[in-house]
Amino acid sequence: MPSQPTKTLETFDSPNSGRDYHIHIEIPEFTCLCPKTGQPDFATLFLDYIPEQKCVELKSLKLYIWSFRDEGQFHEAVTNRILDDLVAATEPRFMRLTSKFYVRGGIFTNVVAEHRKPGWQPAPFVELSQFAPQSNTRG
Repeated sequence: MPSQPTKTLETFDSPNSGRDYHIHIEIPEFTCLCPKTGQPDFATLFLDYIPEQKCVELKSLKLYIWSFRDEGQFHEAVTNRILDDLVAATEPRFMRLTSKFYVRGGIFTNVVAEHRKPGWQPAPFVELSQFAPQSNTRG
């Protein structure tokens, strides 16, 4: 039986809940309908998060994203709804959803929504050199 769109998001246990690590997911085929005209809107979604105990399972994410295909949604509303649903499912330390909608009538729309667990602070950024130091020893 072929897959069907669904609003159910499945999760799995984080493989290292004691560490802050960044998960980056790109979803280049998001579609919904314009609530005014009924015409399709297309976007690439960028999901960035730092999990706590749970990670989102990718097949369920795909089916969840597919479920918006025939729904009329304003860009701002659908971005915030997806973020809210993902936060409810995974309870992350941090999550950011960036929706980059393709041009419509000469206008691009980008919507960024964020969630931060109360009290969580990111570790300080560490910048590493592009080049490793050279060793004077020969092997």
